[in-house]
Amino acid sequence: MIETIHRSLRVVAIGGGTGLPVVLRGFKPLLQGLEDFAPDRLAAVVTVTDDGGSSGRLRSELGMIPPGDIRNCLVALSHNEPLMARLFQARYRSAGDLDGHNAGNLILAALAQEEDGNVLRAIRLASEVLNIHGEVYPSSLASVHLVATLQDGRVVEGESKIAAHGGSVARIRLEPDSPPATEGVAEMIERADIVVLGPGSLYTSIIPNLLIPELQQAVRRTKAFRLLVVNAMTEPGETGAFSAADHVRAIDEHAGAGIIDAVLVASDPVPAPVLERYRLEGAARVDPDDTEIDALVPLVVRREILEITPKVRHDPLLTAGGILSAWNGWKGRAGQRTAATRRVAGAEG
Repeated sequence: MIETIHRSLRVVAIGGGTGLPVVLRGFKPLLQGLEDFAPDRLAAVVTVTDDGGSSGRLRSELGMIPPGDIRNCLVALSHNEPLMARLFQARYRSAGDLDGHNAGNLILAALAQEEDGNVLRAIRLASEVLNIHGEVYPSSLASVHLVATLQDGRVVEGESKIAAHGGSVARIRLEPDSPPATEGVAEMIERADIVVLGPGSLYTSIIPNLLIPELQQAVRRTKAFRLLVVNAMTEPGETGAFSAADHVRAIDEHAGAGIIDAVLVASDPVPAPVLERYRLEGAARVDPDDTEIDALVPLVVRREILEITPKVRHDPLLTAGGILSAWNGWKGRAGQRTAATRRVAGAEG
């Protein structure tokens, strides 16, 4: 069924952190088995604002964009993920300068230096080594930082400092403002059939990509089906007591209304002991029955897509299946009207 209906499918996933690899892992087995599969059928656009941990240190010492989220996506798309994860995700433990660095981060940094600072060529080389089924692009090659204004009015500079300050984010911006997008990424978004935002940290993994003018415009212009995977749990220091509708409102406030065609909401029941563990960490379940979200987007799909252990995570295959289900629903309902309206708006702009 997948082969027949989705033979020419092109998926672009936008985000960062640990959420973006979930979408890549879900779509990789669905697409790589197609006879005419090509790497550009599945692409990741990765945020570049991380300034903490190993990525932050390499960014500061070498002047490169942070490699950590890029590394995670490369591993997720690799041919032999368990083996490559052992290599690229291994973390040094020592009393010296290497302590805390990921091996994969250092490999990407070394390849970039070998390529005269060209990070894109370094990513391509790493992609060949890992034999990845897809493509990975940073959203920008510029050195950008996040600046957040919290709900209580405090201003916090730097992605790694946002969650540590507690509370909830009211608004974020990039510094410097309006950085250029990586060459070719906007065109890739416009050629896509499905553009996926999330899951992942709303203010530090998803929205920063939409603050890059070329990418925001591409997401607005594309004829693709644009879907947000709503987070299952709130995130301390970012989304506080956010509802599902609040996630959409935050994207609308930063990127303009109407940039999302649909949302995928996890409807799985979460056991009380797991909810209690999250409560002690300052997080809570995002209510899947929130009806306010139905008035904000044309299509809302509620589906069981979670993997619940002591932690709540999106299951890759179930999430990909939910996205495809939403896409099929959109095509049969308001999707064609939405796409037509978007084409008219693009022509007028």
